[in-house]
Amino acid sequence: MPQQEARRGNVVWALVITSVAGFMAALDNLVVTTALPSIREDLGGALDDLEWTVSAYTLTFAVLLMFGAALGDRFGRRRLFGVGLTVFTAASAGAALAPGIDALVAARAVQGVGAAIMMPLTLTLLTAAVPPAKRGMAYGIWGAVNGLAVASGPLIGGALTEHVSWQWIFWLNVPLGLALLPLARLRLTESYAAGARLDALGTLLASGGLFGIVYGLIRGNIDGWTSAPVLTGLAGGGALLAGFVYHGVRHPAPMLPMRMFRNRAFSAINAASLLMFVGMFGSIFLLSQFLQNVLHYSPTEAGLRMLPWTGMPMIVAPIAGYLSDRVGGRPVVTVGLALQAVGLGWFAVVLAPDVSYAAQLPALIISGVGMALYFAPAASLVMASVRPAEQGIASGANNALREVGGALGIAILASVFSAQGGYGPPRMFVDGLEPALWVGAGVVGLAAVAASLLPRRRGGAADAGAVPAEERVPVSA
Repeated sequence: MPQQEARRGNVVWALVITSVAGFMAALDNLVVTTALPSIREDLGGALDDLEWTVSAYTLTFAVLLMFGAALGDRFGRRRLFGVGLTVFTAASAGAALAPGIDALVAARAVQGVGAAIMMPLTLTLLTAAVPPAKRGMAYGIWGAVNGLAVASGPLIGGALTEHVSWQWIFWLNVPLGLALLPLARLRLTESYAAGARLDALGTLLASGGLFGIVYGLIRGNIDGWTSAPVLTGLAGGGALLAGFVYHGVRHPAPMLPMRMFRNRAFSAINAASLLMFVGMFGSIFLLSQFLQNVLHYSPTEAGLRMLPWTGMPMIVAPIAGYLSDRVGGRPVVTVGLALQAVGLGWFAVVLAPDVSYAAQLPALIISGVGMALYFAPAASLVMASVRPAEQGIASGANNALREVGGALGIAILASVFSAQGGYGPPRMFVDGLEPALWVGAGVVGLAAVAASLLPRRRGGAADAGAVPAEERVPVSA
């Protein structure tokens, strides 16, 4: 009996520690969006500097995420979780203390490094602590906490910025991180993966390639699309990514095996995820500033007004999960992405310097419902598209591609925004935002097309691509 109670206590502690750590990492994706006007006012900087305050985090998070998981497998998951948490916490303090925009961007990049090591290990540590029969519930709680972080990010960022200061969106992580560090050491069990190998070359190729492309997209309108730095970034980044693909084909144990993309289900859901985040992140980045700079809402008011979009998954996700079990994930994800595209297009249609919130609300609700219908079945579709032995790589790849999509989305939509309008009078801001939203709607529409290419559900089984049923396991297992 005492042994059972101790085991139950370890499960609870593992769930608390990993959920709070995941909340911190997920929150920092969007928490900065409603603080951007205040950051710009305090530290200065142009549009490209503001882009980097978000993209520096998402880029380092994305390209190092799978490498971080491999480091944990090789050197100890609890140990590396502690390292990642320490880096993330220290970088959060550095961001809060940043004396200028360049220092803030640098701190955000280091935050992303910490999150990339910490975040993927939360699930492996949780899996090791929870008995197989209870993992479905544990994963559900972990996922709900992460969803809450995404939903509340703009609101928390806005409230802290308005009522305390924008620095507190970063200070918030420090006491949480300091509390988790000793708990992780005392309450989590160390574990390793036999024969784990690191792919340093693959990490360097992916990191350099993505940085070059995002740099070129961000600087294009500033330096000119034919300028040497921009062309070098785009061409060099493209070449490095091509090298990453070749490496993934030829290397015996690459970070991301390219053979996995021969599976139609895996390719389709990952293409849909990448495109979804391009349109969604880029749009949220600009719309949160529109609400403050043009409509003159306070940061808290802007965060609250974004909730019908960012918070809708908390309400609709259970319904989406039920529908996915009944009809399969493919139609649910496809409809969700189509609704997200319609919502962005609706927003572009009603956009005006004096648009009322009532006119915006349908677009926000439609986008929120669409996001929820995508999120609920997407993870199941990813995991069901590969064999059990490859589910860790598949999950890491999907998360990395979503983060990459976020960084690219901000760069692409902000590029359209600055080419057609920019900061200045309200009319000028709207002139740039409208075509950017149409681009976002188009990209998410392409995501819906990609999702429609998922294999159809057969005979009542879950959508699973080409993986035989006997080789699959339920996502909750």
